Amino acid sequence: MNKAKRGTSLKSEGELLELIGSLLPKPSEEVLTGIGDDCAVIRPSHQRGSLELLKTDALVEGVHFAKGTPLNKVGWKALCRPISDIAAMGGSPHHALITVAAPSDWGSAEWKALYRGIGKVAQEFGVSVVGGETVRSPGPLFLSVTLTGGVTKQNLKLRSGARPGDLICVTGKLGGSFKSGRHLNFQPRVAEGRWLGGERGITAMMDLSDGLGSDLPKLATESGCSFRVAADGLPLHQGCTFHEGVTDGEDYELLITVTAKHWPSLQERWNAASPKVPLTPIGLMLAPKEHSTPLASGYDHLAKKHTTS
Repeated sequence: MNKAKRGTSLKSEGELLELIGSLLPKPSEEVLTGIGDDCAVIRPSHQRGSLELLKTDALVEGVHFAKGTPLNKVGWKALCRPISDIAAMGGSPHHALITVAAPSDWGSAEWKALYRGIGKVAQEFGVSVVGGETVRSPGPLFLSVTLTGGVTKQNLKLRSGARPGDLICVTGKLGGSFKSGRHLNFQPRVAEGRWLGGERGITAMMDLSDGLGSDLPKLATESGCSFRVAADGLPLHQGCTFHEGVTDGEDYELLITVTAKHWPSLQERWNAASPKVPLTPIGLMLAPKEHSTPLASGYDHLAKKHTTS
């Protein structure tokens, strides 16, 4: 799994839990009991208007990362993926449960590398890792992360709020995530998602994980709309084609819709608040009877082949 020399073997699950705990940041104050008990115990938030967000996500060797990928990068990606979904709701991540099914020959070096990556993410985004499970896998490495988050009711953004006439926009740039390695070191747009959640005129939001060609139709379906995308308006990473920007996936940028009325002032405030991250209009939401722009679909775990949406 890793080019680094394998570490010493671990004598027990208790020794492994002690090792994992040493690699993670101290839990937040609302965590009454974390790693080491049968269940984590969390003091619930009583903030007025606060909503709880729940997300689960899986990472499989050979699907989401190649065999031999440095394990610290695997750990980074495993926790950042669900954080990106929390960001797309306008929320903040809180507590994580992490299950790892690891090869039988893993020693302390492999576990340390994996949890250094997880711990780095937890530290940067204020996540408390409060438990999970560790098991042996007869096959590839497998990770499952359950993440909680929070958002105020007025800042919650769903996929279902877009209306005909709304502008379609994306943060950052798209395409080339795997060939560049960005899928292993991306930054979830948490600050940007919270900012957008508090803005007037934002009608819908989601993160781009499967590719614009798969994710935009999902948003349109949930909102009961069709859409038009300008082929020459897509913000692409250098060297990427329009097709790659639509289909590559794993960009983890935010896809939003905003009313035309609010766009000019929103753009001005965004440029002041996030000068290093572009927010680019790429199209328009249409009435459901209109024909959507044909887009090659992105990644679909259950599809036998890619199709055109």
